Amino acid sequence: MAAAQDTTSRDDVRSGIVAAASELLREKGANAVTTRAVAQAAGVQAPTIYRLFGDKDGLIDAVAEHVMATYVSAKAAAVETAAGDPVADLRSGWRVHVEFGLANPELYALIGTRGRGGPSPATAAGIEVLRTRVRRLAAAGLLRVDEQRALMMIHAAGNGTILALLGTSEEKRDPGLGDAMLDAVLSSILVTAPATPDTTMSAVAVTFATVVPDLPGLSDAERALMTEWLNRSLSAPHNP
Repeated sequence: MAAAQDTTSRDDVRSGIVAAASELLREKGANAVTTRAVAQAAGVQAPTIYRLFGDKDGLIDAVAEHVMATYVSAKAAAVETAAGDPVADLRSGWRVHVEFGLANPELYALIGTRGRGGPSPATAAGIEVLRTRVRRLAAAGLLRVDEQRALMMIHAAGNGTILALLGTSEEKRDPGLGDAMLDAVLSSILVTAPATPDTTMSAVAVTFATVVPDLPGLSDAERALMTEWLNRSLSAPHNP
């Protein structure tokens, strides 16, 4: 019983710290979210933050996850129930992501102050949602590049678009920049005629790679080897 109470108390303190940090972020901006300021706002000692979160990066991760949790959950649900045109689904997700970034500029600034190079857990969850959308494009035979390349191009373009727009005063922002950037990326990663499946070797290989994990009669080692061959083929330079 005591252990359960200790766990509950620890969770309550952790939630209070995250809530205090989120309020500082919302009211005073990313620069205000310091360990000392958060500890004072939450009514705890600074060592408590380090004990619960490890370091400031851990606290930033928790705040980002707190702010983005509902958003990422909604995106994931949309992917799970998505049907129909995978390109239209990707466009919809892109627009929601850009809109969220513009509505939460301080969160993006806060994530950018993390000392480590890896993405926050919330960002990683968002990438997995995007990966599902890209997989649908590949399974439909619409990709001309491998899934990982397509994923990273879309992800990089999305972040770049948000940061570029946030770096421009609202009255000078180009409202069509987001769609234009996505169109530019899609022109590079999609086959030339989405309505008609591309039968070039690259497009066929990308599409085939999506079904390799489900091929019957193969061992895990054989599937891994086949995936390696496909990836090697897709990454090799092609002669005209």
